[in-house]
Amino acid sequence: MKRSIDDVLLNWKDDLDRKPLILRGARQVGKTYSVKAFGSSQFQETLTVDFERLPQLRSLFEPDLDVHRIVEMLELEFKTSVAPGKTLLFFDEVQHCPRALATLRYFFEDLPQLHVVAAGSMLEFQMGKISFPVGRVESTFMYPLTFEEFLLNTGNEKLNEYRPCLDAAEPVPEFAHHKLMEEMKRFFVVGGMPEAVAKYRRDQSLRNVEKAHKSLYDSYVQDLLKYEKNLGFDAITAILDAIPRQVGSQIKYSLLCEGRSVYKVKTSLHALEKALLVHPVRSSNAGGLPLGGEINRSVIKAVFLDIGLLQYIRGIPAISVLSAENLLDAYHGALCEQFVGQELVAAGGSQNGALYYWSRAAKNSSAEVDYLRVKNGIIFPIEIKKGPTGRLRSLHLLLKGHQNIPYGYVLNTGNVGTVGRIHFRPLYTLF
Repeated sequence: MKRSIDDVLLNWKDDLDRKPLILRGARQVGKTYSVKAFGSSQFQETLTVDFERLPQLRSLFEPDLDVHRIVEMLELEFKTSVAPGKTLLFFDEVQHCPRALATLRYFFEDLPQLHVVAAGSMLEFQMGKISFPVGRVESTFMYPLTFEEFLLNTGNEKLNEYRPCLDAAEPVPEFAHHKLMEEMKRFFVVGGMPEAVAKYRRDQSLRNVEKAHKSLYDSYVQDLLKYEKNLGFDAITAILDAIPRQVGSQIKYSLLCEGRSVYKVKTSLHALEKALLVHPVRSSNAGGLPLGGEINRSVIKAVFLDIGLLQYIRGIPAISVLSAENLLDAYHGALCEQFVGQELVAAGGSQNGALYYWSRAAKNSSAEVDYLRVKNGIIFPIEIKKGPTGRLRSLHLLLKGHQNIPYGYVLNTGNVGTVGRIHFRPLYTLF
């Protein structure tokens, strides 16, 4: 599959100030595949050290963190030579060997000419157990396929060219707009997990896509049980089932998993965040930058890892999505809010990788806008809602009270247009 991470890896390879790279992301988003494909196309050899499949290799890092000795031992183990500029050294499932993570700083200091990539799926659980090599490594995240990647990998490359950016002034041709909305419905069902997309691309069977989602769900439960043994199966499955039903709504811990203590619910939710299955969306007053400078920590929303998995966990029939006349009517717009949040995460978040929304709590007059986005030092609100400008009460309140915000965006199933300080854009707009 063609992935956006391919360009990131190429740029990293040719960077004269390159540091060892850590590729982070939830399990089964395609990290291993992309690194191996990159190694195959750009190097004479890729030496893959998989700490899950070959646990005995962890002992190579125990005596000391001398990278020259470690490379020599790997050469003996794999009966090969490691040559800077010709070999890509790939530490896979590196969460199983925290000391391998610690060696990355010494690869930077003592063997900088060697290209080294480390990838892992539950790294956040290990970060507190090692002296992380801050300033000695680079780190980037990989996510499920975006809508763009979905189009590129399902034979719709030409269609993707019609997608507008937020600054677009011209409407999308109606034939392309209609086709893009239909492909969005398919993406809502299939999602962006590589296994699900591959099965859909291969045989166009949504039944097989559902099987892929079930397999992914089961694997996430088992992974979480390995790293959060104190939570137990019931707590993990309860929170995994509950969060997809809360997308688009403020999370109330006492109601999220009824019958469980608030402490247990918060601990379970934090585990999902560490596993990168949930992205928190924090409330900001949008008064200035950074957005996280003045947030309400007691108010939080969430975006799930993948819209296809969300659709599966919620038990939403595929036919109800595919046959919907307006996607914003489906499940009170929750699927659309998940879609936009998921796309925004992959584009760098609201600001610095984090997600924010605006909310105002006032007696008998609460208001909120779905997302905030910072571009060129300016805050822009993003609302996901159908209907005329007169129904956008919260967005109007935000714009009226924040003269530092020049205009806002409304994403819906319509086309490109502008009314006053509000820019209307299709849901499939590029960030």
